[in-house]
Amino acid sequence: MKTYLEIEDVEAMERTASCLRNRLLIRLLYRLACRVSEALAIKFGDIDCDRATITIVHLKTRISLSCPKCRAALAKRHQFCPGCGVRVDEVTTRQYERRRIRVLPIDRQTLKMLEDYIGANRSSEGDGSMPLFNLNRHRAWQIVRDCARKSGLSDLINPETGRVRGISPHRLRDAFSVHAMKLDDSGDALRLLQEHLGHASFNTTARYRKVAGEEHRRWYNRLWTETD
Repeated sequence: MKTYLEIEDVEAMERTASCLRNRLLIRLLYRLACRVSEALAIKFGDIDCDRATITIVHLKTRISLSCPKCRAALAKRHQFCPGCGVRVDEVTTRQYERRRIRVLPIDRQTLKMLEDYIGANRSSEGDGSMPLFNLNRHRAWQIVRDCARKSGLSDLINPETGRVRGISPHRLRDAFSVHAMKLDDSGDALRLLQEHLGHASFNTTARYRKVAGEEHRRWYNRLWTETD
């Protein structure tokens, strides 16, 4: 059983897509390695065909808890305020949004597919504020699962936990990351991958280097080159 999708697996999924929209969705989820929420948030105006780029907006909602008496920050597990020491029976809840924007390059083949799609949907483009895909999250997951099934792809196994998992939009993001690390696992490449994926933490990106495994093997083999 595979742990990650290969390039040929994703290409097979694209071929089984029932329409250009679905094929483009799979292509962007893989080649941009964006989250499904990011892909569905892409608007026509986010695409710059002249520069061959797409602007990705990642919007994350966070909840902060604080003591109603002294306003000290609280964790969910706190029963007593760490600031004033009073028992916390009620907390002040504040919701805020954290917005991150990154501009990603598009390869030539994907740009051609985008131009064909935009040309076929000129009436939907409008002033650029209309979404590229008129889909909800559930439908996007369904498209990915259906294309994987039609391609004859089996479920994947998580290399860290051993749990079996179905093919979903995030597995396409994983596939891109592992592919990138297999081609180049240098420090500079890892930094660029972190920027491309939009990871706030370097450690989140570094796990793909571990999965690719080539760096570890090269290090191990070098230990014995002088003794063999």
